[in-house]
Amino acid sequence: MTELEANAARFEGLADVYESSRPRPPAVLADLLCRYAGVERPEMVVDLGSGTGLATRLWIGRARTVIGVEPSDDMRRLATAATAATPGGEDIIYRRGYGDETGLMPGCADIVTCCQCLHWMDPQPTFAEVARILREGGVFAAVDADMTPSFGGPAEEAFFSMRRRARALEEKLRLTPVRRSDKAGHLGRMAASGRFRFTRQVTMHQEEPGSGARLLALALSFGGVATLLAHGVPEADFGLDRVREAVAAMGEAVVPFHWSYTVRLGVR
Repeated sequence: MTELEANAARFEGLADVYESSRPRPPAVLADLLCRYAGVERPEMVVDLGSGTGLATRLWIGRARTVIGVEPSDDMRRLATAATAATPGGEDIIYRRGYGDETGLMPGCADIVTCCQCLHWMDPQPTFAEVARILREGGVFAAVDADMTPSFGGPAEEAFFSMRRRARALEEKLRLTPVRRSDKAGHLGRMAASGRFRFTRQVTMHQEEPGSGARLLALALSFGGVATLLAHGVPEADFGLDRVREAVAAMGEAVVPFHWSYTVRLGVR
């Protein structure tokens, strides 16, 4: 199994909790990318690492054709079903592939997005493939949300701590041969690649309904957490037990989850 295959495999079986808990990109993202691409309605948008289609479906009614490229059969299955149940979803196509090998025609896309997943890809081959499929003047956007939503209280604190401890423990135990790049370095690597004539970073914000149940599903949607549990690591060893306790104390309350996004833009 290659490193890229291992990166994709860590999310197998997580499609349902991923779809139910992960945030959707803010609608203003589509407006911004169209402005940079100089189009009102793109002929084609390509979403790399499309997962369950959370970011791909942002383009329903906004682009003539949308293609989601995703290596995981599990993720594509749910993406296809969720998109088919959404009015206008017939304009979206999902296909198997990787960020550095899409199988698409050169210069076919006005906009290429990569939401919550560039860190799992091999950066330079991915940038080369993005530049190949983008038309001149087309736009690439690497979009990352801060995956601990802001809402205040013990549950947020327990979740924040759990994420940090789970990642450190997975790396210490060396349970899976995954490779990831640091998100903070995305913009620098994009600029250094020489594939884009202009690069910059912007920030965005999104508010969605949250709950204890959603927070627990979010915790279980992380590949690292799933890996630890699959290897029999006790929840108390990385703080998932504390998250469960804090979630239980929240009861059925609905609270606003505030998500912060960082968008790295590259204009070809």
